[in-house]
Formats: sequence, structure tokens, C-alpha cells
Amino acid sequence: MRAICVDDEEMVLQNTVASCRETELFEDVEGFTGSEEALRYAEENTVDLAVLDIHMPAMNGIGLAEKLKEKRPDLQIIFLTGHPLYALDSFRVHPAAYLLKPLDKVRLREEISYALALSARRIKKHIEVKTFGHFDILIDGKPVRFHRERSKELLAYLVDRRGAGVSRQYAFAVLWEEKEYDHSMQKQMDVVIRSLRDTLKEYGIEALFELKNRNLRIVPELIDCDFYRFLEGEEKSAVPFLGEYMSQYSWASETEASLSKIMSIRTRQKR
Repeated sequence: MRAICVDDEEMVLQNTVASCRETELFEDVEGFTGSEEALRYAEENTVDLAVLDIHMPAMNGIGLAEKLKEKRPDLQIIFLTGHPLYALDSFRVHPAAYLLKPLDKVRLREEISYALALSARRIKKHIEVKTFGHFDILIDGKPVRFHRERSKELLAYLVDRRGAGVSRQYAFAVLWEEKEYDHSMQKQMDVVIRSLRDTLKEYGIEALFELKNRNLRIVPELIDCDFYRFLEGEEKSAVPFLGEYMSQYSWASETEASLSKIMSIRTRQKR
């Protein structure tokens, strides 16, 4: 996830950026003293959270928030300003929080956590992942179409990992069991990762995938997954599992065997 902070006061900006980075929730946090440069960055990068001053020259924070939301409607906005009189005007962009200066780092971190939790709940409502039988991911009931089958398989493997990070080399060994991780195949792996990111971005769910500290992972809190619900013990999720788990992938057989054992134990306990 990425965050931007915009404030024409350099010292406040530095402190705000530092506070966002200290949460360790973002792979990147960028600071800008002007609205135009922030907009240019948002045109080239996916931004999940924006912490904005309101009273700024050229374009104020509310106008900036409107333009940012045109590019990404689910972007979360936190206003950080010295002017309480803008609070009513700010409602038209539906900010997650309206904070007054001086910066309260603890309060800002609390509001960041709240804003990201809001995003997670909204995303989760329409991202469904099916693992029992064949693997598929659906947005509002419609299947996601991948440009590359390997990209879909990579996502499936990361779903199987349940949020645990995995290195590129380890993921490569799963996807290409017989291949050597040489320079040529490293490039091929980069193509697969880039294609996965592009596909998720097309469907507006790029926050699902993270590449942090050279490890690949998904954010499991963002999806409604039959596999995860089964492990949590939900009765309704046990019904679709009939002994097949991501059956198009050979590496999934180990998890499939574990699920069968769990199902067998639960069946015996009900008798």
C-alpha cells in the first residue's frame, strides 16, 4: 500500500510522513509541498491513503482530494489542518478523519488504522476467492480474467500461504518445479509478477497484493475465502469442500490432504 502526505509547511510535512512510515503499514510514503506534484505522483502510482493539509496555495486540500478521488474512488482521505472552519466543506469528499494541528502522532496513527480498516471492509464485500474445486477469484460475482495463467497460479499460491510472505525464488520453485532460477527465468518471474499486478489494478483490487522486503504476499483480510472460513470453523463453509482443493495445481495436494483430515475429524466429532 502507498500513502501520500501534502502540506506546504515543510516541518509539519516531515513529521506527518515520519508518522505514516512508523506505522509500517505502507510500502511507500511520499511527501509533497504542493498539490500539483502530488497529483502527478498519483497519476503514476496507486495511492491508498492521503493525509492532506487544507489551506494551501494554488489548489487547496479539498480540491486536491476531489481530484485524487476521481482517479481512485476508494482512496481514504485524512485532513490535517490548522483551520476548523473547513470541516463542513470537507464532508463532500467523505474524509475518514478531520484532524487539527498541531500534529498528534498517536491520534494520526489511530485514524490511519481506522481508515485502512474501512477500506478493507469495503473491498472484502466484493472480492470472493474460491479454492474448493478449481481456484477462482470473483469481483461482485464475476470472475477475474488473467492475462497469464502463471499469474493466476501465483495468486492462488499466495492465497494458500494465508498472508505469509514468500521470496521470488521460492515462489518460482513452486510454479516451475523442473526449471533452474537463472537470469532468463528471473526475468520470466518478473513478467508474471508484473502481469499479476496489472490484472489486479484493472479490477481495482491492487491492494490485495504486496511486495515488501523482496517478499510476495496477499492481504488475507481483504478477501472472502472459502478456505479461510473453513479453517475458522464456519459450518456453512464446510459444505462445499468435497475433497478437492485448487485441483488444477499439483502443489495444492498437501493442503488438500490437510483439509480432508480436518473434515474427517469434524465429521467424527458430530457423531
